[in-house]
Amino acid sequence: MYKFAVIVLVAFFAKMANAQDDYPTKRERMVKSQLLARDISDSVTLNAMRQVERHEFVPESMKQYAYADGPLSIGHKQTISQPYIVAYMTQELKLKPGHRVLEIGTGSGYQAAVLATIVDSVYTIEIVEPLGLLADKRLKRLGYKNIETKIGDGYHGWPDKAPFDAIIVTAAVKVIPPALIDQLAEGGRMIIPVGQTNYYRNLVLVTRKNGKIKTKKRIPVAFVPFTREKK
Repeated sequence: MYKFAVIVLVAFFAKMANAQDDYPTKRERMVKSQLLARDISDSVTLNAMRQVERHEFVPESMKQYAYADGPLSIGHKQTISQPYIVAYMTQELKLKPGHRVLEIGTGSGYQAAVLATIVDSVYTIEIVEPLGLLADKRLKRLGYKNIETKIGDGYHGWPDKAPFDAIIVTAAVKVIPPALIDQLAEGGRMIIPVGQTNYYRNLVLVTRKNGKIKTKKRIPVAFVPFTREKK
């Protein structure tokens, strides 16, 4: 009986070890089947998606689904976006190493980590305090030193750190916040879900060139609504 129990335990831990070792394989499969197979071709974005360990940014009970083709719940009525959407929004920003990026909606911290793998500085704001604190702790534990987090209402952006070469908003708005447009640098790009209906919106690309603001609809998406501070 004792020998049998030892064998079972050894098999269990071996299985667990194999599952952990399989994450890089799952991540590469995600990149090939969900990103390259669609329209994600930017090498910088693809490399970031290969590097960031998505399973570190989901609840323990969800780790087995971390590289699945869809969003996952992270609690507090919030989600971690589908890998394709994370990659698409990142690709649209045309990021370069020296860029400063503002993210509205830290969530689990996954999108911030992807951005931080590419650029020098990421500033990210989360209004749901428990999520923001957990994301900050997680990002520090994983060694991301170029990400600064803040708890607050992202509608007003982060004036003290502006202007930003890129802004990414991971919650849906009905109207683009004027403060975010103001904080976009010359030559900057912002990607944001916009629309009048609940959840189903369009990603809109906002650009500033020669002081002029232009907007362009990209793809239809589903995002949780933008949360504001209660007055």
